[in-house]
Amino acid sequence: MRVYNFSAGPSMLPEEVLKQAQAEFLDCGGSGMSVTEMSHRSKVYDAIIKEAEADLRKLMNIPDDYYVLFVQGGASMQFEAIPLNMLVKGKADYLVTGNFAKKAYKEGIKYGDMKAAASSEEATFTYIPKVTRKDFREDIDYVHYTANNTIFGTHFNYVPDAPAPLVSDMSSCILSETVDVSKFGVIYAGAQKNIAPAGVTIVIVRKDLCENPMPICPTMLKWSTQAENGSMYNTPPCFSIYMAGLVFKWLLKLGGTDAINKINVEKAKLLYDFIDNSKFYTNNVAKEDRSIMNVPFVAPNDDLNAKFVKEAAAEGLVTLKGHRLVGGMRASIYNAMPIEGVKKLVEFMKKFELENK
Repeated sequence: MRVYNFSAGPSMLPEEVLKQAQAEFLDCGGSGMSVTEMSHRSKVYDAIIKEAEADLRKLMNIPDDYYVLFVQGGASMQFEAIPLNMLVKGKADYLVTGNFAKKAYKEGIKYGDMKAAASSEEATFTYIPKVTRKDFREDIDYVHYTANNTIFGTHFNYVPDAPAPLVSDMSSCILSETVDVSKFGVIYAGAQKNIAPAGVTIVIVRKDLCENPMPICPTMLKWSTQAENGSMYNTPPCFSIYMAGLVFKWLLKLGGTDAINKINVEKAKLLYDFIDNSKFYTNNVAKEDRSIMNVPFVAPNDDLNAKFVKEAAAEGLVTLKGHRLVGGMRASIYNAMPIEGVKKLVEFMKKFELENK
């Protein structure tokens, strides 16, 4: 039986995509072999990676003066790649709005004069600071922020105005809404939340920002290395890229990011409206900063939280346990989560509340 998987990542994939991958698993593209077996230098695989890039460019309307790179190491590897590729003046500002934003900031400190221009840590990352240009130093190389906070369930509902290129970690919200890529210097995202199985990381980078890496930047972390080699300086994560390509085609068929965003907003509204009208469940995030991808909530006590997770799993609603930093529950309702899954979760929440209040 297929379950509704509310995991924050690796997360569920569209069933249609999984079935296509299953059908092609032994014979991909008429090659007589699996994509997991073929050479990344083969004509079949070359077509796969090029088509994946072309479809992502279509989905996000990526301008020609940006590279699209398929790299490894997760978003966490980019925490270091960013300063190593971008620090020229030696300074950057960070917005610290969650666990991963804080990790990115800590890695950056190794390489230059980094400043936390704003933070919501004092309120356990339950809101997004409203920053303006005056909150940043003028003589900086970039401003880094994490667009969606997977653990605490917050999301930037605006693009910060900055005096330097914006760098955004969009791991848990990429392709869930329409983004103007031209407002950013760099957008990066680990795939395992909204794109593909773990293994590939997408880096969308303005070409001029690849030109002056720090002398100590390792060859494998230089964006120019990957750009000059079509993301194949070494063997790429072939299967993850193949799966990403299938997901891109699925999204294009649905109507792109505008279409999926309408569905995502509807899913999130169903869940938040129920929580807000309940006297049993609580979501502590500032309403204007709520994520439509990750929805944390708690029952009245830890025993009930544990009971909720266990009984939900028995109903086919799995991986709802909240992150250890927050506790309670968390429903990650990424693009691939059908609205039926959210409806079933809300029905279970109603039933559980009646039985345990």
